[in-house]
Amino acid sequence: MILNGAQAAAAAAKLCRVQVVAAYPITPQSKIPETLSEFVERGEMKAEFVRVESEHSAMGVCIAASIVGARAFTATAANGLAYMHEQLHWAAGARLPIVMPVTNRGIGAPWTILNDTQDTISQRDTGWMQFYCMNNQEVLDMTVVAFKAAEELLVPCMVCFDGFRLSHTIMPVTVPDQEKVDSFLPAYVPFHTLDPENPMNINPVVMSDPIPDPDGIVSPSYMGFRYRLQQTLESALPVIREAGAEFGRLFGRSYGDTLYRYLMDDAEFVFVTMGALASEATEVADTLREQGVRAGVLGVRVFRPFPADDLVEALRGRKAAAVLEKAISYGYEGPLMSELKSALYTDSDIRLPLSNFIVGLGGKDVAPGDLLEAAKETIEAAKNKKKPEKPRWIGYGI
Repeated sequence: MILNGAQAAAAAAKLCRVQVVAAYPITPQSKIPETLSEFVERGEMKAEFVRVESEHSAMGVCIAASIVGARAFTATAANGLAYMHEQLHWAAGARLPIVMPVTNRGIGAPWTILNDTQDTISQRDTGWMQFYCMNNQEVLDMTVVAFKAAEELLVPCMVCFDGFRLSHTIMPVTVPDQEKVDSFLPAYVPFHTLDPENPMNINPVVMSDPIPDPDGIVSPSYMGFRYRLQQTLESALPVIREAGAEFGRLFGRSYGDTLYRYLMDDAEFVFVTMGALASEATEVADTLREQGVRAGVLGVRVFRPFPADDLVEALRGRKAAAVLEKAISYGYEGPLMSELKSALYTDSDIRLPLSNFIVGLGGKDVAPGDLLEAAKETIEAAKNKKKPEKPRWIGYGI
């Protein structure tokens, strides 16, 4: 089918037999609930479609639905995601496997409706998994994989893709057979059942030290619950890889690798990035190859939990890397740069020269010449053992 990214996300929700959709419109994700409302209205999708007055309420509905055992879904972007912030912590702390596509968009002020990844990157510490998509096929596929991983781990997941560049761009998308998706993703079985005859207190106030519940069972403290969430996320990558690999065995498109790799077998210079930028970087890698530079691309598909070991091994033996980002940790550098440096310089013996480039904020076009400039600066700095400017902004104008 020829689908834009928003339609691909909606098609995935339908294939996953989502039971509750909480909807509040915000550009550029509005087409996702619009499409789902059409599915429900036509009887093609058996789900409760709940219209709410805000993004905060949308996540509240998903939390309530997930607690009572429904497969829950919403979507948002930018300031809408920021408005959900409190509820994002609640969903992760309550261990609810909600899946939420986010059409990445710059956050005001000043207002923009166009793309960067500041919105999801600023929520990286809420306890949600985060997957990033290169194209509309990945939007559909990784939403299905996200439900599989989330329900096994009991951790919510954002499926992130570039607003307008993917959400409103049409591409050929292979839509899987419903029966095969059902075999990959069976009906959700909640980890507890609400029963009026056997009442329970869910997410009560807890103390700073473990105490026994009314039945004498010692319950974790607040810190204990958070430690369990951290343990789960630290051990989540094998589960995510297996879900992606199983998807590949059934549908022929494998996501068993947390990284997208392009021309990496002999690459000496590497672009490291996320989302649609990885697709754009492949074109520039081809150009660099024509100029005699052995270039490759690593696209980070899974940002949370962070695939530190996979990146370390993928960059072992390379000569230089340019880290391209559509986000900034104000006052320091790009978040992916910080994460990558920590992985390389703390957990390995690799001392790879890295340069950080901030591009494309607020939908600013990223031209092939911009990425060629980043590559040449990085290679030259590594050759001369020169410490690069940190970070380097490209295309910001006045």
